[in-house]
Amino acid sequence: MPRPLRLTLSLLLNLTFLLVTAPAQAASLVRVVRYDPSRAAEFVTVVNQAAQIWNSSVTNVRLVQGTPADLVVYADNGWPRALPTSLGRGTIWMGRQATAQGYNRLRIATHEIGHILGLPDRRTGLCSDLMSGSSAPVSCANANPNAAERAEVDRNFAGGTPQVEFGQLLVDR
Repeated sequence: MPRPLRLTLSLLLNLTFLLVTAPAQAASLVRVVRYDPSRAAEFVTVVNQAAQIWNSSVTNVRLVQGTPADLVVYADNGWPRALPTSLGRGTIWMGRQATAQGYNRLRIATHEIGHILGLPDRRTGLCSDLMSGSSAPVSCANANPNAAERAEVDRNFAGGTPQVEFGQLLVDR
């Protein structure tokens, strides 16, 4: 086959491929945040559940278990806390002190991941606000972000300015 014909065919095939896969490429613009719960001891299951809650709640970011991790989760005897270092990156400590006081493990995990996704503490006292954290009653078991929190995370990962301060340890107490 003559070279000009091969080049033309190659160009047409590549153009066709790009046109057919454009929707798939747009979907791949979703930011993947890899998390590692292997050091979370008894909290591994709730950390995985919290990641699934976020995955079913937002569209611009996907939490996927794996390494190298953007987010590492530890268990310790302190109060739960998060250290977001940049959007989608940081460290979470699932402190046993809060669960010993009766706070819901899944709500804690989802709340702390919210910090890594760019959400600050909002201390509204409302159980319906995930980021109200420990200002909500101890009996609060809501582990789902509300509509405003979901929209804020999607805006953050679409190029918005996160309200959380990166490099600051966030202790919800």
